[in-house]
Parts: sequence; C-alpha cells; structure tokens
Amino acid sequence: MSSSPKNSSNNNQNSLSQRLNEVNYIIKKERPECRVLSIQSHVVHGYVGNKCAVFPLQLFGFEVDSINSVHFSNHTQYEKGARGQRLNATDLEEIFEGLCDNKLEREYSHILTGYCGEPTFLQKVAGIVKHCRQYKPDLLYVCDPVLGDNGNYYVPKELCTIYKKEILPLANIITPNAFELSGGMPVKTEEDCLKAIKKLHLNFPNLNSIICTSLLVNSEGKDFLACFASERIFSDKDQSNFLHFYRFEMSYIDSIFTGTGDLFSALFLAWWEETEGNLCDTLKATISSMQAVLRRTAEYSKLKEAKTVSKRELRLLDSRMDLLQPPNINEIVFKEIE
Repeated sequence: MSSSPKNSSNNNQNSLSQRLNEVNYIIKKERPECRVLSIQSHVVHGYVGNKCAVFPLQLFGFEVDSINSVHFSNHTQYEKGARGQRLNATDLEEIFEGLCDNKLEREYSHILTGYCGEPTFLQKVAGIVKHCRQYKPDLLYVCDPVLGDNGNYYVPKELCTIYKKEILPLANIITPNAFELSGGMPVKTEEDCLKAIKKLHLNFPNLNSIICTSLLVNSEGKDFLACFASERIFSDKDQSNFLHFYRFEMSYIDSIFTGTGDLFSALFLAWWEETEGNLCDTLKATISSMQAVLRRTAEYSKLKEAKTVSKRELRLLDSRMDLLQPPNINEIVFKEIE
C-alpha cells in the first residue's frame, strides 16, 4: 500500500506507458492487501457515487465494501427528481457496528468518501476513519469533499465546518472541484487555485496531495479544463518536506455530466496504488480515462439526440477498456509550476 508520495519527476525503470501495453498486467494483478471502504451515494439507475466508484476499483482488483449514504432511484438532476432513502448517523453506526462485531473493519487498507449530505452522518465518518486506523495506522484516506459546484451547494453549508474541523485533519488526499477547494469561495484563476491549495497545506500538514479536479480556463480564445495538483515530498535526509505543484490540461467537452467527481476519485485511488504513489503518472492515467469516458458519453447522447437525462449517464461499462488502458496517455499536457 502506498500512503506516501514519490517524487513524480523520477523516471521509473518500468514506466507507466510501458506497463499499459498489456492490459493483462492489471487484470491479472492480485491485491490481497487492498480492501476499500467506500462511503458515498448510490442510485438504482445511472452512474453516480458508489455506482461510479465500485466497478472501476473492482476492475483493478480491489475488494470494495460500500456503504450508501443515500439509496435513490436515480440522481437528482432528472426532471421528476429522485425518490429513496437517506442514511442518518444512527443508521451508519448500526451498519458499522455490524462490521465491528465480526472484526471486518480491521481489514480496510483504504477509505474513500464522497457525498455525505447530513452533518451528523459526516461526523460519524470521521469516527470510522479513526477507528479503522487503530488496526491499520497507514490506512490511506482519499476524500472527495462533496459540497457543490458552479456556485451552488448540494449540501447544508454547515458541512464546510465539519470538513475543516473533523474530516480534513484525517485525510491523506483530497479531490475537490474548484468550488469545493475554497469552501464555496470563488476560484477563477490559476493564482486563486494555488493560493487555496497552499492555504490547505498550511492548515492541514497531514495532506500529502490536493487535487483540484477542474477549473475552466480560456487561453487564446479557446476553452480547456485545468487540473491543479500538489504533493508533499518528504526528505529522509533531514526529515524536512516541501511542496510541488503541477498543472494538467485537458479538452473541454461541452456537455452536461454527473458522477464525474466520483469516478475521478475512484480512478485516482486505483492508479495511485498501481503507480506506487507517483502523482503525475496517476493523474495522467486518470485524466486520460476520464476524457475517454466523457467523449463516449457525449457522442452517445448526441447520437440519441438526448433530450432526457438518462441518455447522458456516463458510459462506464462501454469504457471499461479505457479504464484499464487509458488512451492517448502520453498526450496529456502537464508541467510543474512555481
């Protein structure tokens, strides 16, 4: 298990591109030490939350146990909304105590969290992370701090405080979008983004990496998406640490998608292990696969002349080979900044 990042500028003997030549390398790989507890939303129809996260992780050979923060018929962007149930903190505690009764919680090497829409539920998640680390102190916690997007909150604003006080001090890696990066404050430029990332690293020295998954940028009249990432590199020589910052560029696909953040964080976790903690290789693979899924989804929705949300669900199963073998990985543009 890789809980500490490696310097991404190092050229490994077995480069990522070489290993991707054979999909069987990943399919046949056994990961007996890797079991993920994934706590996020679930839908019967479509792909968001655990429906986005579990399949890719299993495809990479991870055992995945999922707890659904909500169990809805579909995601909430459908014309008629969604129906279903929400777990509260008591429900979550009951489920987790069942795992503890059978000592199953001692097996988790990773925890992945996404949408947790109720304050006391989120507080209980913090307790779960602490409990599991009693048995595996090097447990890797990847947190997608779902708050909202495009200036709108999906959750009660008080969750911002809980994330800052109880969740972020426990996380190793976080994958917010631009809105979530600064707790709902405007992030419009690269300067804004880096400022917010540095502030988080200052306030939470436990964070190894921060990934701002998407910021719309216009350069020379052309829109593209930028992903900004940081990693804390530790020096064994003098026990010091310092930060590296990177910018990744990707095409802007003009369509409406749901579940992209959930898929991103799951793929990131999978490739983080596969690359043994090499941040740049992890992000190149993750972004390449994400672009393939989104292009296929956009093409499908146009083919179907999609007027209904159901035709814009992520084409996840159709893209399974692109998850294992990201296409055009060497065309991902990235550079170290600052």
